[in-house]
Amino acid sequence: MRYVDEYRDAAAVRSLWDAIRQRATRCWTIMEVCGGQTHGLLRYGFDQELAGVVEFLHGPGCPVCVTSVALIDRAIELAQRPDVLMTSFGDMLRVPGSSTSLSAAKANGARVRAVYSPLDAVTLAANQPELHVVFFAVGFETTAPATALAVRQAARMQLENFSLLTAHVRVQPAMEGLLLAPDNRVQGFLAAGHVCTVIGYRSYEEICRRFHVPIVVTGFEPVDLAAGILACVEQLEAGRHDVENRYERSARPEGNSAAVRVIDDVYEVCDREWRGMGVVPAGGLRLREEWSQFDAERRFGWSLATSESCSRCLAGDVLAGRLKPTDCPEFGRGCTPESPLGAPMVSSEGACAAYFHYGQVR
Repeated sequence: MRYVDEYRDAAAVRSLWDAIRQRATRCWTIMEVCGGQTHGLLRYGFDQELAGVVEFLHGPGCPVCVTSVALIDRAIELAQRPDVLMTSFGDMLRVPGSSTSLSAAKANGARVRAVYSPLDAVTLAANQPELHVVFFAVGFETTAPATALAVRQAARMQLENFSLLTAHVRVQPAMEGLLLAPDNRVQGFLAAGHVCTVIGYRSYEEICRRFHVPIVVTGFEPVDLAAGILACVEQLEAGRHDVENRYERSARPEGNSAAVRVIDDVYEVCDREWRGMGVVPAGGLRLREEWSQFDAERRFGWSLATSESCSRCLAGDVLAGRLKPTDCPEFGRGCTPESPLGAPMVSSEGACAAYFHYGQVR
């Protein structure tokens, strides 16, 4: 299949691995900022093949995982109201809040439903006018256009029983926050190709100039990853720090102008709490004032109670790249996909889930 098979070619990957080993004169520390890339690196054995040549730090690249405990608790609180139907993507339902999850709340009688698209939630609101349908909107800039279109659709349909609990996060401010951390070890980034396909990558140029780190835009297949790592290593060896696109078939400097317009129309930038990183300035999106009638926080108010994650879970350190999942004493023991303590073991893009699954395969 075009754009798939050629990017899974084993001979091409081995050739790129050889080139990386030949080019590197030392071990470089590179962070991928997408959970899909983390799973690709582990699935195809990059960590083993390039041991001693590249150390991979796994960043906060899963929006489900970085959604704050407080927001998850708020979603559970809303789901327990008799007049509310809470909807979201399937991964989000199993992520623990401070004491339970949306799935567990559903088992105890709350109205919770997994949907494939925010537009499904709009349809539910149209078909069940007796309930208020809330969509728990999570994701990077990749999912924000779809939730923005859902808000527009609800407005066109004059629905008064639909709203968003918005947890959208923005990738670039988190990258800057990691580089500013006193314990930062990141020497180069693999940027998330799907995010750059939506919003472009011109804005990364300022990060490269400011922090003197290379940023290579790449995809998720093994050839994509290997080519991106080689480009990053070549820059590091040459002392360069530029934005480089190795996902040419999808990403453009300006991104997708139609998607950017719909995001800008419905959302505005705001500070956002990220699990593992605290409040990230300009790290999220919220509904603009003119769309505030679809804001679940305004409609239902906000609980003032604070929320804390499980003290046994070291997800915060994993999400910030300070620990490998296997460094956590609960990994594979007290924390498994069937009985998770934290979000990275639940999500299909979580680093802990990747180590658990591919470690078992090996």
